[in-house]
Amino acid sequence: MTAFPFTAIVGQDEMKQALVLTAIDPGIGGVLVFGDRGTGKSTAVRALAALLPPIEAVEGCPVNSASPEAVPDWADGAGERIVSRPTPVIDLPLGVTEDRVTGALDIERALTRGEKAFQPGLLARANRGYLYIDEVNLLEDHIVDLLLDVAQSGENVVEREGLSIRHPARFVLVGSGNPEEGELRPQLLDRFGLSVEVTSPKDIDTRIEVVRRRDAYDTDRAAFLADWAPQDAALRERILAARAALPALETSSIVLHDCAALCLALGADGLRGELTLLRAARALAAFEGAAAVTRAHLRAVAPSALRHRLRRDPLDEAGTTARVARQLAEVLP
Repeated sequence: MTAFPFTAIVGQDEMKQALVLTAIDPGIGGVLVFGDRGTGKSTAVRALAALLPPIEAVEGCPVNSASPEAVPDWADGAGERIVSRPTPVIDLPLGVTEDRVTGALDIERALTRGEKAFQPGLLARANRGYLYIDEVNLLEDHIVDLLLDVAQSGENVVEREGLSIRHPARFVLVGSGNPEEGELRPQLLDRFGLSVEVTSPKDIDTRIEVVRRRDAYDTDRAAFLADWAPQDAALRERILAARAALPALETSSIVLHDCAALCLALGADGLRGELTLLRAARALAAFEGAAAVTRAHLRAVAPSALRHRLRRDPLDEAGTTARVARQLAEVLP
């Protein structure tokens, strides 16, 4: 089924901005989207992937290798021809087994041919794309630990059943969930580059527009897609231009000082906060066509880059978003 156009999604600007920034710079580290059900979380992920240009990959390669030289030795079904594929979006369902995630021995080939072969898993299919986890806060702990290891190394390692397999597993991790159903482990929270909060629209005009666009999409999909194709194409060009501009973007020592000062004021653990804040601000500056990162770019991405990295403060009843906003006003006026 053709994805809903990304630019046709009503509202949810912070979520859309975070997804666009990871499309410009996947090294930002993924997006965590927490909020109400039915607010377009999964729709936005699939819409962005559909909007992005296809990837160039070796035909038949299970890990989407960009060149024949990069195809793993065990991928005996891969050819030599380079083909275009849509940017992959792979769902990781709740209750999934470790074998399904990492890959395992191909039992059918072992039984029918007596061959020991590797059956790739979801991490192989997600390479160079997106791995989407709905209800990520309900994911089993051992799967969380596995994802943490792979997200850090960018490589999936399978050592069992007589197999010794390695393959690249670099993807943008997108998780969504409802905070009422449980919190994420701090280790996994910290691995997401950006965290956004989504809510149901509170005004009637916005809700009407959401229903109107969804009804138009369901009623005459071809016409709706044609109407929004120019806007999606324009956004695609902006993302591609931002990717090209990113390496040449200037970052002053003042901006670096601002990053460190804000993270110190918020008491963020480690240095991942500064690094993510800077990368997100650079991606936003490139997206806006700026020649250099400014304090305005830092202010725009600070809530999503830092809200999930704050320590709990039992004496402060304000939420993390309010705490970030308060320190922004004091540190980066």
